Amino acid sequence: MVQKRKKTLSDFPSGRISALPKKLRSLYGDPAGQWLFWCKRPKTLVEKERIIIESILTQRTNWKNVRAAMDNLQNAKITTLTNILHTPREELESYCRPSGFFRQKTERLLSISRTLIERYGKIKAIEKEETFALRNILLSIKGVGFETADDILLYAFERPVFVIDEYTRRTAEDLGINRNLPYETMRNIFEEALPRDWRLYQDFHALLVIHGKEKKG
Repeated sequence: MVQKRKKTLSDFPSGRISALPKKLRSLYGDPAGQWLFWCKRPKTLVEKERIIIESILTQRTNWKNVRAAMDNLQNAKITTLTNILHTPREELESYCRPSGFFRQKTERLLSISRTLIERYGKIKAIEKEETFALRNILLSIKGVGFETADDILLYAFERPVFVIDEYTRRTAEDLGINRNLPYETMRNIFEEALPRDWRLYQDFHALLVIHGKEKKG
């Protein structure tokens, strides 16, 4: 009996992945809605901090709820990680309540703010950190998993790290790729199929989400 060979990354349909950005752009144009800001180029330092905050708030909820929580924070002039650290926990919880799991998300906002500010001081200093090291630091923070860390790396710090979320997995399944592959394996498949360009990654990932919501709707 001939033993079945395990698939390697080279066996997956990278050619079809590489064709998707152009196809999605022809369907939807430039990323819009939430993604108009997340794909903004360039971003100010404060805008990069906003991406970090929104990356935590968007966990396990929809964008409407994130927007409501962000409106609360911005109305209270809490727009930076330092602002978060200087705000009483109960007050933060009240602002984050619309996003759901508000106590948990408040704790995560405090944790990521504390870690980054104590280690680097300012966002500008974080930008000098090597991608692999910064990713490991983000992943060491309780409540920050692969998807959240890569959201921050890609959209806040403009690193060529592709984000794997539910919409990416659905697209992979449409291409005949096992949607249940480990996160890092799936990320490698997409990154190896594309030029290493964070601008492309931002727009492509955003359009994958837009497309996925369109199909679901």
